[in-house]
Amino acid sequence: MMIKFFKGEPNQFAIRYRNGKVKQAGQGINFWYLPFNTNIALVPTGNQDANFIFTEATANFQEVTIQGTLTFRFTDPNAVARRLDYTIEERKGDYIYTTEDPEKLVQRVVNAVQTHTRATLNDLTLEDALTAAPELEQTVLQAVAKEEELVDLGVTVINQHIIAIKPTPEMQKALEADYRECLQKRADQAIYDRRAAAVEEERNIQEREINTEIQIENRRKELVDTQARNNLTLAEADAQAAEMQLNPFASMPPQALVGLALKEWAANTGQIGNLNITPDLLGQVVGWMNSGTTTNELNR
Repeated sequence: MMIKFFKGEPNQFAIRYRNGKVKQAGQGINFWYLPFNTNIALVPTGNQDANFIFTEATANFQEVTIQGTLTFRFTDPNAVARRLDYTIEERKGDYIYTTEDPEKLVQRVVNAVQTHTRATLNDLTLEDALTAAPELEQTVLQAVAKEEELVDLGVTVINQHIIAIKPTPEMQKALEADYRECLQKRADQAIYDRRAAAVEEERNIQEREINTEIQIENRRKELVDTQARNNLTLAEADAQAAEMQLNPFASMPPQALVGLALKEWAANTGQIGNLNITPDLLGQVVGWMNSGTTTNELNR
């Protein structure tokens, strides 16, 4: 009779069955067993990673490829062992699973992620879906945590990361072309705005020049008006001064005026170049002064 020894790892939950009944169970346990009447189920309790990639459609019927990874672990190894076959056997010194149930469980977790991802993408357009990775991660993770089948199996999805959300190659080229066109339009608009700003600035400069010329002309007009008023004031002042100087002579007799004229003439004889006085003229003046002719007669 051959007796074998099983040495469990710290991150493994081992269950020893004998004749179909559980004889020993625990994490990282060690035991001796008889192979002919003993079965061993080994459930990993550490975190497990699973990669996924699948294609779904958006709300506007455009296909996108979602690629990512998820992390899960077994919180109730006994529940997993009751529902799935995690039996192992020793082959060439190593323990391997005798069924494909462990791989199928991973696929069940991925299927749950895909189901809830599909439900979320059905409400998003292609443009929104391509940038919705962070929101999609949180939404799907919360939904998978409540998945009844996984809860019954004692499976807890710890984290999920969406690495990429990509459209089909043809649609990606179309989106790139559309984005390039938008960039070109923005560049053209920047050029138009720059030209418009230059035209507006030129117009403002011209307006400032015109306003400056108008102000200069207005000041020139004010200057001319001021000069005209000043000249008129000076003329009026000169006229008043002349009038004030002549007013005293208006009440004087003609003889006195002639005498003053002769006196002024005598004072300025040195400044007179030529003066011709005929005997007749001199006689008339003397006679006029002796006769006492009035100013009115002199005027006549």
